[in-house]
Amino acid sequence: MSHPALEGSAYVQYQYGYPHKTAYRALQSPRTLASVWSGEDQRALSLYVHVPFCEMRCGFCNLFTVAGPLEAVMERFVSTLEREAAAVRAALPAAGYARATIGGGTPSLLPEGLLVRTLDVMEQTLGARLREVPFCVEVSPETATAAKVRLLAGRGVSRFSIGVQSFLESETRALARPQQRSRVDAALDCLRSSGVKTLNVDLIYGIEGQTPATFLESIAAALRWKPEELYLYPLYVRPRTFLGKSPRAWDDFRLELYRAGRDALLAAGYRQISMRCFRAAHAPEPGGPAYRCQDDGMVGLGVGARSYTNRLHYSSEWAVSPRAVRGIIDAYCERDDASFALVHHGIELDEDEQRRRHVILSLLADGLDAADYRRKFDGREAAADFPELDGLVEAGLARRSGDGWALTELGVERSDAIGPWLQSPAVTSKMKAYEVR
Repeated sequence: MSHPALEGSAYVQYQYGYPHKTAYRALQSPRTLASVWSGEDQRALSLYVHVPFCEMRCGFCNLFTVAGPLEAVMERFVSTLEREAAAVRAALPAAGYARATIGGGTPSLLPEGLLVRTLDVMEQTLGARLREVPFCVEVSPETATAAKVRLLAGRGVSRFSIGVQSFLESETRALARPQQRSRVDAALDCLRSSGVKTLNVDLIYGIEGQTPATFLESIAAALRWKPEELYLYPLYVRPRTFLGKSPRAWDDFRLELYRAGRDALLAAGYRQISMRCFRAAHAPEPGGPAYRCQDDGMVGLGVGARSYTNRLHYSSEWAVSPRAVRGIIDAYCERDDASFALVHHGIELDEDEQRRRHVILSLLADGLDAADYRRKFDGREAAADFPELDGLVEAGLARRSGDGWALTELGVERSDAIGPWLQSPAVTSKMKAYEVR
């Protein structure tokens, strides 16, 4: 059966959250943090600290980050982070955190003293028990030094995630990311010997000059360190500018690489969790309540971080160009203490958008459970609210799984088309109208 997710590109948009950040707008009037979180279950929140700095900006990057900051800039940012955290604690005095992440950017770019202050913000100001909950920090090969790894492991990190992208220097050069293989190996040795339970390695497919054989070479190299998790990310660039390929050939190229990588990891005993995530049989249970991004409240700290309640998602403004990002970071650091108790920018989620978020993020992860949907949404039926689910089944993109739905193998590889197809017209319209700076 024909279906929009089969007819068009397989690579429309990475649906890691919903609604997408380009649907956020300035709120009609500022809201207080206390009112935004009023009525929300605050007992087991996620804490995310965003560090918007990297040692370099890769050619494919569209993250909210700037490259090569002076230490004075990073110190000013951490000082502002401390002021923001104090405002959050005052507004959410009883909040408990079931998991924590420091992401970016490249958090491990921070000098050791600023890393300590960031960890103190999380533990001492906000009260997160970093040694008792799943705690992840993102690092890069150049910044995963022995001293920083020891510091982070000693403060409770249970998962390191390292963006290698490729073990072949020719491929990282094609990404405008000069990277020495010897430094990558040294960083992985350091992380693996740290005693931290979970090591994740990120790889990218679709790089100029890459082939199935070279992609499998990178996967084989990563497996030397027996990572508990491997993430395989498709390269997203403007299709018509990549190697002169047509959009169809560009899709076929990435799909060929994805299938080769997927099959290799399955043969190596890894379990596929989502289109991107593969988990080893020896990976430990994460501990704490099961993570469900479609359900959990999240407190985001730092410019660029997003926070989620059931009814409102909010953040600072977002940009991609270095000049615009620097401007937003400067404005963040110039805010007075009182302004951190207010929310200015985000998107309101009505009941339809809340249900849609649950369906999209459940389906693209471990599947959509109809009973779970009924419990969360006052007895409503997912099949009635979203007849699109039947269309996915008829097209072979999903199957009925008990009292629910799960993506098929074909559906998993089309996740980046299925997610956007399930977005609401209102969110899609906002995203199309957004002008990227």
